[in-house]
Amino acid sequence: MKDVLIIGAGIVGTAIARRLSRYKLSVAVVEKEADVSMGATKANSAIVHGGYAEAHEKTKGRLCYKGRIQFEQLDRELNFGFRKTGSLVITTDPADLPKLQSLLENGIKNGLDDLKILNRDEILALEPNLNPDVVYALYCEGAGVCSPYEMAIALAENAIHNGVEFHLNTAVEAIEKKEDGFLVHTSGGDFESRFVINCAGLFSDRVDQMVNQPTFHIRPRTGEYLLFAPGTGKALNTVVFQMPSKMGKGILVTSTYHGNLLLGPDAIDEDGTVDRSTHVDRLYAIYQAGLHTTSKIDPTKFIRSFTGIRAVASTDDFVIGATAVPGFLNAAGIQSPGLTSSPAIADLMAEILTEQGLVLEEKPDYDPYRAPIIKPGKQPRPFSEINKLLDIPSCPKKIICRCEQVEEGTIVDCLHRGIQVATVDGVKRRTRASMGFCQGQFCRPRIKEVIEREYGIQIDGRTDVEKEGASRVTREEFIRCCKERQEQQ
Repeated sequence: MKDVLIIGAGIVGTAIARRLSRYKLSVAVVEKEADVSMGATKANSAIVHGGYAEAHEKTKGRLCYKGRIQFEQLDRELNFGFRKTGSLVITTDPADLPKLQSLLENGIKNGLDDLKILNRDEILALEPNLNPDVVYALYCEGAGVCSPYEMAIALAENAIHNGVEFHLNTAVEAIEKKEDGFLVHTSGGDFESRFVINCAGLFSDRVDQMVNQPTFHIRPRTGEYLLFAPGTGKALNTVVFQMPSKMGKGILVTSTYHGNLLLGPDAIDEDGTVDRSTHVDRLYAIYQAGLHTTSKIDPTKFIRSFTGIRAVASTDDFVIGATAVPGFLNAAGIQSPGLTSSPAIADLMAEILTEQGLVLEEKPDYDPYRAPIIKPGKQPRPFSEINKLLDIPSCPKKIICRCEQVEEGTIVDCLHRGIQVATVDGVKRRTRASMGFCQGQFCRPRIKEVIEREYGIQIDGRTDVEKEGASRVTREEFIRCCKERQEQQ
């Protein structure tokens, strides 16, 4: 009998698992995919939001800032990668000033103390590459960027280190309410637990309805992104948003934590099956919108497109808390700013579990630290040096990925941290191997070879996208589209 069973290993499920791992509890996580962070967590804007955009009356408005202010300490403990950059909401229309003032006032209600409205000169002093027609911006000093899938991986690894069980490739099929808890039937066997926390993302309404009458439903909202080559993120110093709309925070332009320029997302509500393919017309529209922020976007530096999927609840808010069935808790509808709010959601879940009767007794040997996989501050080496290490015999210093200069020892390290990483994309998310300009054409077979040697198994060497059957707009297709559209103008 577990004390707590968590369904779903995205950023919220792993944050809750790590939060509960500090107590004398028996905790398990079940996840239907082959790895953690496989849903919305692996494909989003990676922004640690300020906390001013969501209405104070909503749960997500009250939790965002509470989560944001934990990121620096969490990164010191878990080494997943967070950088405070500040953010701007910009406008070229003087009539938008009242809207910016409303955002500022809402942020103050949410607890923020690092907001101010900048004029044109102040904006361009901070961001000289912005559209020179900019007139006003809302500046939030404490916003930043992180690596969300690395964060979820770090949370999971630390939770495992502190005693939490993770069961991957384990889909929940049915839930029975018992006198002393729940019997959860999964594709990997049955689990008994006193409490169940539903963090199932796009499927959280279905999981909730295994024990409750319908009170909310989830609609997937897709958003496509353009990612540019390493180093292109130097064009901007902050996260730059355009004016938000009812569909979201609008097209943003930012550097990723690892220095790539990122544009997106658009927002389309989907019905039925969600396709993670990308579309050249949507990407071109995002590119054009990005040019309203800065002209420093070179389409020839484009390397990858991807689609993120947000789990939008019918309540237009997070669905968090106890349900009509005692012991069954929801953390559902976690769209933006779910990443930023995740530490605060975990704190709130601990409070609710206490209110429901679970005793949270601290472990004297709880260890909050997790060593990094990607060593911070590591500088790139000359390719003349790298080339000498490409085809040497197997050893920790052998270079497996030449674009990102990832050594074999780093890949071996990521494979032995409590989670079996049996996919080339799982290694990519942990080490950045295959994230460079060639997008894995050189190193994928080499990664597969290391995985198979370390685990003594044969794996499917295809990427996640190839397994899903999704199609992604290639670099050549996007550049050709840009050229043709420019010729038509």
